[in-house]
Amino acid sequence: MNKTRSNTLFISEVAVFSALAYLLDFLAGILSLRIWPQGGSISIAMVPIFIMAYRWGIKGGLLTGFILGLLQFIMGFAQIYTIVQGIIDYFVAFTVVGIAGVFARQIKQSYEKGKRGTWITYVVFGAFIGSLLRYFCHVISGAVFFGEYAPKGQPVMIYSLLYNGTYMLPSFIISAIIVVLVISAMPKKMLVQAK
Repeated sequence: MNKTRSNTLFISEVAVFSALAYLLDFLAGILSLRIWPQGGSISIAMVPIFIMAYRWGIKGGLLTGFILGLLQFIMGFAQIYTIVQGIIDYFVAFTVVGIAGVFARQIKQSYEKGKRGTWITYVVFGAFIGSLLRYFCHVISGAVFFGEYAPKGQPVMIYSLLYNGTYMLPSFIISAIIVVLVISAMPKKMLVQAK
């Protein structure tokens, strides 16, 4: 594939997958406003970010995550109380999900060789790292900006760890399963053509 066509494909996929991630997160947010009043939802919005990260590497994941955060910010869906909190909870938190792309090469190589257990392990581990980094962003933001919601006598950091864990752990598990299923169903060239 020539460089111009590859760049065009990359930009097109970033746009499509960012929009898909936004739509998935928007729907999840509507369904869970009553459960997590200070923000957060069990969402599969990370799935498109992970797919881009595994297909195009870190640059694809980071850019897709950043654009998702940007879309949430400008479309008015984000719960922003201060500018710093908004940057941490949206721009930084979703951008770092793309770091899962650090395993893109290993996933592609093991996928090409038919080593199912190996590529699944890398997919899940990458999803775990991306989810964990996002979780840390939300925990920091929660402790700094939402500490007033902690029950009396409970340390703010414990409150933030628990609050954010209630949606991030299920989001990681569900997203990892979906990504494995999606990659399993992909034609081999869909995953390995991007270098």
